[in-house]
Amino acid sequence: MRVVLAEDSVLLREGLVRLLEEAGTEVVAAVGDGPSLVRAVTEARPDVAVVDVRMPPTHTDEGLRAAVQARATVPGTAVLVLSQYVEVAYADELLADGRGGVGYLLKDRVTDLDSFLTALTDVVGGGTVLDPQVVAQLFARRRADDPVRRLTPREREVLGLIAEGHSNSAIARLLVVTPGAVEKHTQRIFAKLGLAQDEDQHRRVMATLAYLRT
Repeated sequence: MRVVLAEDSVLLREGLVRLLEEAGTEVVAAVGDGPSLVRAVTEARPDVAVVDVRMPPTHTDEGLRAAVQARATVPGTAVLVLSQYVEVAYADELLADGRGGVGYLLKDRVTDLDSFLTALTDVVGGGTVLDPQVVAQLFARRRADDPVRRLTPREREVLGLIAEGHSNSAIARLLVVTPGAVEKHTQRIFAKLGLAQDEDQHRRVMATLAYLRT
């Protein structure tokens, strides 16, 4: 896996480079600002860009903007955004094109290297990965007219795990049910959210996007 890393903190950037390289990942560029990220992605054509949301000069959302621009410039580039805080709007913007291959994690998750590498693998494979705290906040702000409210408690639980990036087999293990039962739940979720028959990975992305936007 080839990675471009964008993080303005030199200490954290070097620490992430070391972690990734020790895990067998090739870091083709490590930069400290948005424009450098776009250039690195354009030149190196990595499998994934790992990006801090807040970078110079204002430390608001420059990293996110640069990631969206890089993804538009080099279609197919996966993006995993890291943030110190939960900002649901950031996840929404990342998923806006409906193509998948994106993730949003809190920086604290990086300390769990196995989970971090799994998230990288998932987004490179076209999946979506949302931090569990983002998912929890989404559940907390559901409106009365939200189509997600039509889902049963079990279906909402399955949708939350889909949003976190889990496969059907992983969801089956977590819920201690059969993969067939999870498949039935996902099909009912797609139907209740009005997602027409399509490639399954695409519908998982669109279900997550609907989950974010309602």
